[in-house]
Amino acid sequence: MRDFLRLTGFIFLCQAAGLIGSIFTFNSVNTWYPTLEKPFFNPPSFIFGPVWTILYFLMGVSLFLIWGRKKTNLRWFWIQLALNTTWSIIFFGLKNPLFAFLIIILLWFSIFQTIKSFKKVNNIASYLLYPYLFWVSFASILNLSIVILNK
Repeated sequence: MRDFLRLTGFIFLCQAAGLIGSIFTFNSVNTWYPTLEKPFFNPPSFIFGPVWTILYFLMGVSLFLIWGRKKTNLRWFWIQLALNTTWSIIFFGLKNPLFAFLIIILLWFSIFQTIKSFKKVNNIASYLLYPYLFWVSFASILNLSIVILNK
């Protein structure tokens, strides 16, 4: 029961980071974001919510698998979670795609470092973060494209 509560708590924590970011996204996604020029590969808006929900779930499970292990340094995990939320605030809240692009590059690097750190302790925990790294790679290209198209 304790493990179930801990797992649920970690998933909730990661989902909460997404929820904070979505507060800044919610208004802009219907007002400002549609006015931007976007590349042909921009996914439909309805894709983002389910994808991020799954990714935050995987982050929570990954954290659960690592938690309490003596060799684990969680610094990169917390950094990437904070940068993740910060990106939404900057891109959608401040409406600043260029600064958001700089943040997403730091986010990508911190996810990569988290994966490396987790791999030393638990392979499954690191593998659960690969979809996140792939999605942020795609999001980085999308973000840069928006910057270029909206000069």
